[in-house]
Formats: sequence, C-alpha cells, structure tokens
Amino acid sequence: MAISIKKITEHIGAEIDCDVHLRELPERDFVVIKKAFDEHSVLVFRGQPLLDEDQINFSERFGSLETTVNSNPEGGGTVMTILSNVDQQNKVIPPEDKRMVFNTGNQMWHTDSSFKRVPALMSLLSGREVPSIGGETQFASMRAAYDSLADQKKMELDDLVCIHDFAYSRALIDPNLLTNDNKAEVPPVRQAIVRENPVHKKKNLFLGAHASYVEGWDLEDSRKLIAELNGTITHPDFVYSHAWKKDDLVVWDNRTVLHRGRPWDRDQKRIMHRTTVVGELTV
Repeated sequence: MAISIKKITEHIGAEIDCDVHLRELPERDFVVIKKAFDEHSVLVFRGQPLLDEDQINFSERFGSLETTVNSNPEGGGTVMTILSNVDQQNKVIPPEDKRMVFNTGNQMWHTDSSFKRVPALMSLLSGREVPSIGGETQFASMRAAYDSLADQKKMELDDLVCIHDFAYSRALIDPNLLTNDNKAEVPPVRQAIVRENPVHKKKNLFLGAHASYVEGWDLEDSRKLIAELNGTITHPDFVYSHAWKKDDLVVWDNRTVLHRGRPWDRDQKRIMHRTTVVGELTV
C-alpha cells in the first residue's frame, strides 16, 4: 500500500496514512514524508504506538536532536521532553505545582527553541495518554500569514531582525519563574523576522511569544509590530486545531508554524513525549 496524504486545511496540515509502524518505514516512503513536511508544515500520523526508542530513531532520520534546557523542572539535558501532569507515583500533579506553572508557557503561541541561536527545525509529539476532551494542540501558518501581507509590508519586514528571549516569555507567566542561572543558560538571540524555506524557497514570518523586540527599534513600536504580526499569523483562517487521540504522532515545522496547547480538565491525565530536531541559523 502506498502512503496516502490527505490535506487537512487549505493552508496547513496533512494526515499521513501508512500501512507500517514508523520503526519499519522504508526509505522510499520516508522521502515522500519529508516532501509532505516541507509542503504542509504539520503532519498527523494516527495509530502509531511508540516507545521512546522508536520516536528517537524516527526523529533522527530528519537530523540531530536537541537537548532540553536545564531550567525545565521536568528535567533538562535529555533528547526526550516529557510534557505531563502525572508524577512518578502516577498521580495527577496539582495545577499550582511549579512544573505545571512552567508548562503553561506551552499555552502561548510559540515556535520551539526560537530562543536558541540555532532554532529548531521540527518537533515530533506523541500522545501517550490524552484527556477525553480539551488539551488540543493548535498550529498557525506563518507562511500563509506572510503571503497575506501587502507587497510593501513584505519589503519593510524582509531585513528586520527580532530578539527572541526565553526569559521574556516566561516572565509573562511569572517574573520569578526563572532564576538568574536559568536566564544565563538561554541568553537573548537574534532571529530574522522573515525566513525562506531552503527547498521550495517560499517565505514565512518567524515570531511568537519568545519575540521580545525588533533590533534597532523603539520598544513600544517593536511590541506593537510583533503583536500585529502575531495576530495575523493566528487568524482563524490560518489555524489547525488538532484533537488528540491516543497514539497520535504529530510532526510540525518550527520554521513555518506557531503552536500552542489548549487547556483541559486537570483531573484528567495528559502525557505527551516530544523530540525536537535541530535547525539552522536564521541570521
């Protein structure tokens, strides 16, 4: 059976139907998936029960994996990030616990690791245990948003650089969430506001919650522009909301989409395992 690719929305997302477990995916099918990734930005695989080893091995076919920042209270310095509201005794963690407060940052529109000098290429998120309702992950197309801009606006943005800062985005949750050592681990970095896909040369915006200010601009004007562009990116026409089923694997292009998690009943367990593939410099 050949791989089936079904477009989800006009601007973003495709569901991939393949008749094998991803650990057994032949190279010819992997090539098709890589092409679909560049075209659709978000890929959904249903019914893929993965061990961590399976997920890591599949992820490494796309490139080298990132390690998590040490400030993550779930544990840093590993290639597997566990996003969970369940402790080691299999009990639900209270919402006021620092681990849960830290993870509320995932409910802001962002792109993974834009606060690192070398931002992420892609993230792969596996639904190991999901709530019966809520807890969706939403994706917004920065490519469709760029395409929607007037030509003059595109020209104005083309050479701008934005400073992305993990401490800035986490301070929006709680100014005391990070220690000085945490902040020193991830200093602010420069990222181009407009990026170009190296395969098909299509351009997109590159912003999100970590975007603090525009280099060389007044702070007030910077924040106004960033808010305006983030609003354009997250227009409902450009958004896909993924309702999770157990054993879903969702793969997304951090170069071209913002994403965020949605709230759910915190009495229900939600266990997600994420791997992240290293990208390339933008400036």
